[in-house]
Amino acid sequence: MKTNITKLACVVLLISKSSCAQNENKPYLKTPATNSYTLELVVPDVEIPWGMVFLPNGDLLYTEKEGKLIRFQFGKKNEISGLPNTYVRGQGGLMGIALHPDFEHNNRFYFTMATANEDASGGNTALYSGTLNRNTLSDVKLLYKAMPDTKKSVHFGSRIVFDTDGYIYFSVGDRGERDINPQDITRDNGKIYRLSDDGSIPSDNPFVGIDGAKEAIYSYGHRNPQGLTIHPETGAVWAHEHGPRGGDEINIIEAGKNYGWPKITYGKNYSGTTITKKLSLPGMEQPLYYWVPSIAASGMTFVTGDKYPDWKGSILAGSLKKSYLERLTIRDNKVVAREKIAEDIGRVRDVIMGPYGYIHIAVEFEGIYRIKPNTDK
Repeated sequence: MKTNITKLACVVLLISKSSCAQNENKPYLKTPATNSYTLELVVPDVEIPWGMVFLPNGDLLYTEKEGKLIRFQFGKKNEISGLPNTYVRGQGGLMGIALHPDFEHNNRFYFTMATANEDASGGNTALYSGTLNRNTLSDVKLLYKAMPDTKKSVHFGSRIVFDTDGYIYFSVGDRGERDINPQDITRDNGKIYRLSDDGSIPSDNPFVGIDGAKEAIYSYGHRNPQGLTIHPETGAVWAHEHGPRGGDEINIIEAGKNYGWPKITYGKNYSGTTITKKLSLPGMEQPLYYWVPSIAASGMTFVTGDKYPDWKGSILAGSLKKSYLERLTIRDNKVVAREKIAEDIGRVRDVIMGPYGYIHIAVEFEGIYRIKPNTDK
């Protein structure tokens, strides 16, 4: 999609409540900072990592898609027992992970996983909580499961994040049913959900009291969100999601908003055919930024702390398709520059800020790396 076409679309569709998204053709920086950092392998021999988080004592907790929860401590991997059975199918498995804000006192953490129905003939994404006692999981509770179950093997989501008020958000993809799920608030899938930490539905959720609505829904019209993070200054929830062929998006998530999929999109079918010619419609949000071609964005965080002074405040997004970490410089909620970090490292599944302010990235069939500035002493 060329810049002039996008601008024309903005003019024609002024009736939309949202402004047009930034064009995808933002160039990469001409001088990548590849000589300013070193990649250090922290955890070797990892197959398909999905989510990771550091415990207060510095241990690393990470999930593997096949259904393993691993605690990495003193250079040793310990598999956590007590997980429910994982429905491993296609893109589905054990996925997102997050600590309770008061983890130091209650040892509670949260995870999403594909969960099968009773006869294992189908499944869907579910959110659980549990208590971590050394290398054992106890008091496991199912907090929410998207329904209905299906044998489809795509678009499970899923990421988890807590906001500054202690509410938990998690994402579920459209499960390959784009024409019936994302735009219907009486159906799960293609949504970002918001719950209290005990799994109850907050009374101020946007669809509470609406007949037939799934009241846990916070936003809808999503395809397959695999990035979810909190802005370190504003506290806003930011998400990114996979487009089809082109049209990966970054969105700022707001209560009750419709993010358009599949009624509007900057992407096409994988075959190259058109999904829709509409880039904007009234009542549907424009992305803050979008990628064409797709990078298959996975994992997302803001750079915080003082280890990377030139990167502070940037968004980091892993690329599954292009095999690098993308850094996006943000000013006034606009992308003003892009940069490739750790180019050709492999399929980057997740990225987080770790202890002492270091960036950590999880790479499929490689391991978990720390990005160490060469100026670090």
